[in-house]
Amino acid sequence: MNETAISSRDNPIFKRLKKLAESARARRDAQMSVLDGEHLLVAYQDAGGQPHTLARAASFDAMRFAQLAARSPQAKAKAIVLPDALFAELSPVATPTGMLAEVAWLAPTEIANTPLVVVLEDIQDPGNLGSMLRTAAAAGATLAVLSRGCHDAWSPKALRGGQGAQFVLPMQQDVELATWLNAFSGQSIALALGEANDFFAQDYAGATALVVGNEGSGLTAGVALNASLCAQIPMPGRVESLNASAALAVAMFEVVRQRRSGRGVAA
Repeated sequence: MNETAISSRDNPIFKRLKKLAESARARRDAQMSVLDGEHLLVAYQDAGGQPHTLARAASFDAMRFAQLAARSPQAKAKAIVLPDALFAELSPVATPTGMLAEVAWLAPTEIANTPLVVVLEDIQDPGNLGSMLRTAAAAGATLAVLSRGCHDAWSPKALRGGQGAQFVLPMQQDVELATWLNAFSGQSIALALGEANDFFAQDYAGATALVVGNEGSGLTAGVALNASLCAQIPMPGRVESLNASAALAVAMFEVVRQRRSGRGVAA
């Protein structure tokens, strides 16, 4: 594998990678992002992705780097090596892993199962968003629908939180949620506090969309009103709420439980 050494911030490849690491607009315009670390790169490759550029810090093991590059022989990815200090300026994390990949966004094919959709309104924390997408992917969700106010799902921190979920979970971003909910042919259940409807008492055998709101303010009235039903997860303990990511995990796997049993809410 031939590597190009880069030692200047004025190098056009360095400038491009830095912009992708820092700017949601640059990522959106290019439909590309930066992956930090070999775990994400391997997940991307396993999902059929072919990296455009592979970058390593000088201290990162050159043989391991070559092995990772060899997993995508068709890609003809450009390989670059940077001094550790310069590489650290590209890394989106406080402790750089030592390697990055420049990649195009993937658009996974929608899964032909009974629809299980996660609908997210204005999730602001990138780690929360990534975790929620990871939960959805793990539960077999067929689609994630993100409002215009959600954090960028392809940001480096959201990608780290998702641990590969963005590569396998079909997503629609920048969606007007009330319109989407009105067009959805199944039931849409909005998770909310203070509701009389018990989330566990519903039947999720059919097409279902689970709707979760902002970490602090919850769902807007317009989105809640356009859901089929607002329901609360029972909490017998002495806390007033779950965080958004935990609530989604509980809800998603209740759907999984019911569908595996084949007996609906009576299981």
